[in-house]
Amino acid sequence: MNWFINISGGAEAVFWVAVAVLSYVYAGYPALLMGLSLFCRRPKKEPGYCPVLSVLIAAYNEEAHIGRKLAETLALDYPADKLEIVVVSDGSTDRTDAIVRANQDPRVHFLRVPRQQGKTHAQNEGVKLCCGEVIVFSDATATYHYKALLQLACHYDDPQVGAVSGRYQYFDPEGESPTGLGSMAFWNYENLIKKLQSRIHTLTGCSGCIYSVRKSVYTPLPEASCSDLVEPLCVVRQGYRVVFEDRALAYEETTKSAGEEFSMRVRVVTRGIRGVLSVGELLRFWRHGWVSFQLISHKVLRWLVPMILIVLFLSNGLLVRQKGFRYLFVLQSLFYLVSLFSLRVPLHRIWKPLGIPLFFCTLNAAALFGMVKLFRGHKYVVWQTVRK
Repeated sequence: MNWFINISGGAEAVFWVAVAVLSYVYAGYPALLMGLSLFCRRPKKEPGYCPVLSVLIAAYNEEAHIGRKLAETLALDYPADKLEIVVVSDGSTDRTDAIVRANQDPRVHFLRVPRQQGKTHAQNEGVKLCCGEVIVFSDATATYHYKALLQLACHYDDPQVGAVSGRYQYFDPEGESPTGLGSMAFWNYENLIKKLQSRIHTLTGCSGCIYSVRKSVYTPLPEASCSDLVEPLCVVRQGYRVVFEDRALAYEETTKSAGEEFSMRVRVVTRGIRGVLSVGELLRFWRHGWVSFQLISHKVLRWLVPMILIVLFLSNGLLVRQKGFRYLFVLQSLFYLVSLFSLRVPLHRIWKPLGIPLFFCTLNAAALFGMVKLFRGHKYVVWQTVRK
């Protein structure tokens, strides 16, 4: 009997530690940011300052989107004489190159990388061709709000600002994606964290399809780096701020299936961890205080969540004889069963919130799988076009 009491006591301690860590990651950290942000008011920048901008689009087999993307970008509200578009084709094998070359606007420039070497390599090559003081990194599938460039650019009248991120706004046009609602809710949550980080001091990561960097502080990155995470960290390392501008909107469609979401998240996590390790000195709390705290709270602990969830479930299982813990174990089991069932049956069509467990589990399963990939030395350098 004593051995059971000892195991039960240890399991309960482990259970509550896991609960505390998860609570901090998803609620405590944002709550802390909210509290601190009350004491850090920054005046809102209004459009007016307009440096020369280079919109850089790295594209691989984007014949379905690149023509529309060029037309929409040229039509954005920004002085025509201060805007250029640089398209880098990363070894495309479809009609992407021909569509870009057919565009007669003198502000559109084209560079072809002979063989596919990945988005980050394409961006490194494209920056060499850019003439703008500020480079805006975009995707062929992203649609910008017509004032997005003005909203990004106005922050660069502050010489301490080295990068500015816009905001993702995901949409599920047909309402068919099993992870669509979860993805939209997750990115609204992420955007709130970015907004609070920016108000307090600086971001430690940008939105991949709409972020900008002052060209003079741009750092060429290794091909396996996640550029929207590592480039801002390189900017911070140089002593500049990274700002979040939530009025600069970019609209992108959600993935169509849990499989697509999982594959994308595995790639993002693997590249993200590798990227943070490449600037590992920023994790030294005694040297980089607040930035290190943000990285640990928002990135490192988030990547560890799947392992914490496993610990939570197993420790709860050891406590199942106790009535209160039995109910918690049943709730956990139901949550995961709904997620598994959603892989076969489109529960989100009955009630959209039923897709949230699947998104949550997909997100964390991908994080766990991404870490395994990383430890095995896998590098995600090139990518395949998903949305058609």
